[in-house]
Amino acid sequence: MQATLEGDAPEDLSHAGSIVDKAIEYMMDQKISPISAASAMLGGCLGLLARSMDDRAVANVLRQALHSVESGELRDLPSLPKQG
Repeated sequence: MQATLEGDAPEDLSHAGSIVDKAIEYMMDQKISPISAASAMLGGCLGLLARSMDDRAVANVLRQALHSVESGELRDLPSLPKQG
């Protein structure tokens, strides 16, 4: 499913997000460090974007992500459970 021209989220975004959450949970259970898990997922995500969008569109996605970091929006996300 594609996003609409108005920029609405695709219908399957919530489902995809749930799968990613489970993958993160699995990696934490496997004692993979958060930085390693995040780096692997980011690399995979960038590869997927590069195969499915042109460079300008990928750059726009990255700009939106950077804006989320700089605005503090990501600080509102729940923290990961402590590894132990």
